[in-house]
Amino acid sequence: MERDQIVTFIAELDDNSYIVEHEDGRLERVKDRTDWARIDALTDDEIEQAARSDPDWDGLLDIDWSQVEITRPARKQPISIRLDEDVLDFFKRGGTGYQKRINAVLRSYMSASKQRAKAKSPARRRSG
Repeated sequence: MERDQIVTFIAELDDNSYIVEHEDGRLERVKDRTDWARIDALTDDEIEQAARSDPDWDGLLDIDWSQVEITRPARKQPISIRLDEDVLDFFKRGGTGYQKRINAVLRSYMSASKQRAKAKSPARRRSG
């Protein structure tokens, strides 16, 4: 069985081609093979049906995205932190990016804590 090639997208060019970098460092110009006319002709129902039949989308289509906040990544501050061994092992088992995942969990906790504090604080009254 042939192994899938992993490539990294580098740039999109004006002629509907793009540059990718292969695992070995080789750069390649690739012509876009997407049938955009076929994609443009799909109805919303056809797109949803295709997504629902794709196992990669399992459980993601019915998420309420109305409360999503788009944020810019904050500048990272290098620190030294002591974590329980099992906690660190848990995040490392997820592979590369474990520090980003730890940061995401901490950010989620921080955001929830701020929301709880805001909900507990009395409403501000305007004097006028």
